[in-house]
Amino acid sequence: MNAQRPLILPLDANPARLSLVRLSDARRGLAGRVALVAAEEDAHGAIDAAELERRLLEMGFVEGARIRVLHEGFIGRDPIAVALDDMRIALRRREARGIWIDTTPEAKA
Repeated sequence: MNAQRPLILPLDANPARLSLVRLSDARRGLAGRVALVAAEEDAHGAIDAAELERRLLEMGFVEGARIRVLHEGFIGRDPIAVALDDMRIALRRREARGIWIDTTPEAKA
């Protein structure tokens, strides 16, 4: 079962000013800040959404962290490598689906 949770923005977020992109849809070079982590059930049922969200948060995908897509794999552009603050992390696009990036100019600064 592929349950999709509604996108719930932080209380201080102004939706009119946000330009949100899923990390799984991002292309090489995209930069911004992590706006929200809301993992979804995997279509293959490989991992529970709550467990995936916990892992992403532990890896440092937290609200406000700077992020930039560094590399895309050759087959299906998967996996991707990202610069997350001072770290480099590789993850599959299906894992990145629950990470929303704010790409407004203020977020890139």
